[in-house]
Parts: sequence; structure tokens; C-alpha cells
Amino acid sequence: MVKHLISNLTFQVLLAITLGIAVGAFFPGFAPHAKLISQSFISMISMLIAPIIFLTIVLGIAHMGDMKKVGRVGGKALLYFELVTTLAIIIGMVVANLLKPGVGIQVAEGDVNKVKTYTEQADGINWMEFFAHIIPHNVFESFAKGDILQILFFAILFGYGLNKMGETGHSLLSTFDKISKVFFNIMKIVMRLAPVGAFGGMAYSVGTYGLDTLLPMAKLMGAVYLTCFLFIFVVLNAICRFYKFSLWQYLKYIRQEILIVLGTSSSESVLPSMMQKMEAIGCKKSVVGLVIPTGYSFNLDGTAIYLSMAVIFLCQVFNVNLSVGQQISILAVLMVTSKGAAGVTGSGFIVLASTLAALKIMPVEHIAILLGVDRFMSEARAITNMIGNGIATIVIAKSENEFDEAKYQLAIRPEAIEKAEESI
Repeated sequence: MVKHLISNLTFQVLLAITLGIAVGAFFPGFAPHAKLISQSFISMISMLIAPIIFLTIVLGIAHMGDMKKVGRVGGKALLYFELVTTLAIIIGMVVANLLKPGVGIQVAEGDVNKVKTYTEQADGINWMEFFAHIIPHNVFESFAKGDILQILFFAILFGYGLNKMGETGHSLLSTFDKISKVFFNIMKIVMRLAPVGAFGGMAYSVGTYGLDTLLPMAKLMGAVYLTCFLFIFVVLNAICRFYKFSLWQYLKYIRQEILIVLGTSSSESVLPSMMQKMEAIGCKKSVVGLVIPTGYSFNLDGTAIYLSMAVIFLCQVFNVNLSVGQQISILAVLMVTSKGAAGVTGSGFIVLASTLAALKIMPVEHIAILLGVDRFMSEARAITNMIGNGIATIVIAKSENEFDEAKYQLAIRPEAIEKAEESI
């Protein structure tokens, strides 16, 4: 029994997170080394993301046959993303207005110099350029940089080209299928190191910012975590019920990924394994290949909640009274800006800065007060984003009759989940 527990990856990650918190709290000087450990693990995952996305999309489209179906799946996914993220923004704003986490909080101005980089990047965001950027001028550079949207665009075109070859393309398709299996086998090896990555990520967060930095902002942190919890168990649960599958069974199925994201503060650290798991739970490869990578850029439910609450929080802290019209303006601006810095490091702050710059309701530098606690709220954002993307994949697959119910029933059995975790 003990041996079985110790060999379980979920238990190992949970233990690593606990050790990370302890090491960060008692040995803060270890933080730079912990950051290196965490970044090394995420880099190992990142090296697999580009080829896995490319191969999954190409194989999915080539097997799909009908290119009209590809367009329909993509269109449905984007519509779903926009509706759900807009709902997330509204919920974030409503909860922030009800709980008023910023009222009565006395905070220092924060280190304005630290946010200079983010404000400069926010000033540089051009929405037309952002959409034009999706088209790569050099596909090898896109793979080298790991630009998900550019890889997605090229993979769709490549899949279309392979699809048009008919029977003559079968040998190449077979080769790609074998290469894809090689990459997923590599991923299994890398995922065994997930406890090390989770330990490093947590030790770095606690060691760098310290648990004492949470006290002045405890109200905001509590509000963000509560809102993400309500969004998952009320909004996403309602969507799951409507499409006749269990949220709780789904969460148990991806519990390992949830813990890894909790430790690393990055939903990207589980992107390859989420693609594999969504296929194993019953979604067709073609749907998984289109929805998951696109969702990582456009379906950021947790980020949308955080951004809307952060704007209202800052207004409350600095006594900026917002009219209903101004709050509707915030909603409208966030609907655009929350998509604008997708995949950019520090995107939360860049989007927040660009939103405040567009609204002109306060100096952009006020976001400096959030620097100390942003890292501790990134777990809530990343976990909510990841859970939302998996649910979106199942929803789109079901709507397209590309979902295998028998496979789903087998995958959610407790013994099947444990076996899958132990096989990594």
C-alpha cells in the first residue's frame, strides 16, 4: 500500500508542493536555485509543445477528410471562447463590486520601476499587428520560438495540403503517426520530473515574495480564489450538466495536471498531457488539435476573472468611483485586451497595463502594488484556464458528434485513472 502511494505521481507532486512551501519559507536564499529548477522543467515541456501541437493538428485534419468541418469546429470554438470569457469578466466584476476587496486597504505605492517593462510592452501592443502576427514569415522561427498561434496556423495549412493528397499521402501520414507516438513517449519521461518542477516553482514563489506579503492583499487573493471556485463549480458545472457529463469526474480525471499547474503556476506545463488526456477521454484527435492550442491563447477564463477584479480592486484602493457606464467600458475593453497578449510572458500585467492605459481612469503605475501577490494568484488563473480548456474540448467534440461515450465511461473509472498515472 505504502509502495503504491509513493509511486503515485499525484502523491509525489502534492508532497513536492508541501516541501517547496517549507523550503521557500525557511530558506528564502534558495529561491534563485528553485527558479532555475522550475524553469528547467517548464523548458523540457516547452520543447515538446511545438511538435506535439503540429503533429496532432496535422494528423487530425488529414484524418477528418471534410475541410468544411475544420472551419466549423474552429468557428464553434472561437464563439464558445468569447461567450465564456465574457461571462468570466462579468462575474469577476460583479464579485469585486459585492465583496469590495480594495475598500479600506492602505498600501504602499509599490515599486514603479518594476512595472516599467510591462507598461512599455502594453504601449507597444497593436491589435492589427497582433492578428497579422498569427501568419508566420518563417515557419522554422515559429517552431524555434514556440509561437503556438503561428504553429497552429501552419499546421492547419499543412494538414489541408496532406488531406488533398489522398491515398498518396498515407505513407507520410503513417510516418507522422509514429513520430507523434515518439514525442508522447518522451513526454511520459519528462512528466516523471513533474514533482521536481512543482517543488522548484513553489519554493521560488514563497522564497522570493514571502508569505508575509500576502497579508495586506489577503482580501483580494481570497476574492480571486473564491470567484474562480464559483466559476468552475457554478458556470462550468452548468455547461457540463447541459452537455451531459460530470464536472467532478472530469476534475478527478485531470487531478494530476491540476496539481502540476498548482506547483509550477503555468498551465503550459501540462499542455501536451492535456491533449493526450482529452483524446483518451473520448474526444477525436481533430477536435483536440484545434481546440486545446487555440484555447491556450483565447480561452483564458481565469485570467479574465483576475483582470476584471484587479481593475475594480485598484479603483477601490485609490478611491476612483466608477459609474455603470465606465464599468461597461471596462468590460468592453477587457473583451479585447484579454486576448491581445496571449502567450506573452507576464501577459497578465501587460494586459492590465494596456486596459488601464485605454480607460484613462488612473495612472498605469498603480499596478505596482499587485507585484508581490500576483505570483500567488497565478495558480488560480492557470488552473481555471486549464480546466476551462478541457471542458471546451469536450463541449465542441460533443456538439460535432466527435465524442466517444464508451471511451469516456472507461477513462473516468478510478482504476483507469490510477493506472494511467502509474504508467507515466
